[in-house]
Amino acid sequence: MKKVFKASVVDEATVKELVRDIQRALLQADVNVQLVLEISKRIEERALKEKVPPGISRREHVVKVVYEELTRFVGDKPVPIKMEPGKKKILMLVGIQGSGKTTQAAKLARYFQKRGLKPALICADTYRPGAFAQLQQLANRINIPIYGDLKAKDPVKVVREGLKQFNDKDLLIVDTAGRHKEEKDLIKEMKDLEKHVKPDEVIMVIDGTIGQQALIQAKTFHEATPIGAIIVTKLDGSSRGGGALSAVAATGAPIKFIGTGEKIEDIEPFIPSRFVGRLLGMGDLETLLEKVHDAEIKVPTKKAKEILSGKFTLTDMYEQFEAVKGMGPFRKVLKMLPGMSYDVPEEMLNTAEDRLDKWRVIIQSMTPEERENPKVLNFSRARRVARGSGTTEKDVKELLKQYVMMRKMLKMFKRKKKLPFGLGGKGMPATFGR
Repeated sequence: MKKVFKASVVDEATVKELVRDIQRALLQADVNVQLVLEISKRIEERALKEKVPPGISRREHVVKVVYEELTRFVGDKPVPIKMEPGKKKILMLVGIQGSGKTTQAAKLARYFQKRGLKPALICADTYRPGAFAQLQQLANRINIPIYGDLKAKDPVKVVREGLKQFNDKDLLIVDTAGRHKEEKDLIKEMKDLEKHVKPDEVIMVIDGTIGQQALIQAKTFHEATPIGAIIVTKLDGSSRGGGALSAVAATGAPIKFIGTGEKIEDIEPFIPSRFVGRLLGMGDLETLLEKVHDAEIKVPTKKAKEILSGKFTLTDMYEQFEAVKGMGPFRKVLKMLPGMSYDVPEEMLNTAEDRLDKWRVIIQSMTPEERENPKVLNFSRARRVARGSGTTEKDVKELLKQYVMMRKMLKMFKRKKKLPFGLGGKGMPATFGR
């Protein structure tokens, strides 16, 4: 992404190089090969063929495409586990051995306990020695009740008994035995549990380090019991969790939580934008895209034609300044762009911000006639505007000089029959002078 922001022109060669880099990054992050090809193909097609929306540059559009295509697989927005006061909810955790289900069960219980709910834990793992002891130890540490039967062989019976015991609780978390896609008996048992217990949600726990095996595992589990949510564990180490991308694509279930450490408190709701940023080593793109979207000003075709024919006024120029200002201080906007915050000197940022603020105030101090027809701004008018805006006559002249330059540039685009930044169609960008 850094290459895209540094490129003088974002053309086909730039996009193709970006796609190759993304493919490498995804493969290194253990994303399934077929999925990598599918994602990269869509990114390339959209970046090269899609019409760039009014209000953003082609460079920003390419970033937007990458972001949207990746979040399409992990979810556009955070999807919380909805809890209704007074209504009991049953969550059943499934996954392969060693994925961290037992620990995540306790973490989930603690997470909802801190938010005022009354959770309880049920150990339905009747195979692994020490499973109940491990869950009990974690439960005691956070003062959450637990039910299990060391002598029982039937997990369905254990869960039913647990549900009876915890009739006064509003959240019941069932920790099941670890399974493998080849263990047909355990897969059958999982189906029986889902059928008889009827959990509100079946949550698959995925090890963030599992890599491309996540795709096969997720498909097998989803075919047995429809997965309603995913928790990705062990995202505190070197793993970027690319396997989780594959799992989401296979099940269509949203990632709702991620485990970020070994402590009982180390669980957090999944926020897609941060996950995608972490996956590719990018900045906070969601915030940037929101600001770009907020800064968009739709310019009708008729108005666009007028501007390109030379009817570009100071009012139009002011609208551009407002759009840029709406994105926030330059330094904050640039910090959202990966790598950009290190390349622009602080002094230059300050100068640009000061000049923009000054010009906005100068235009505000003009009469409607002066804004629509700047030619009427003679020496006496310029002096009046300077006094009214708290600036100097030199500042007013500098603004008018910039206005003339922009007007000439727009006429040049008109002669070439090409809108700025390759935009066209129903509108044109509000920030073409940027």
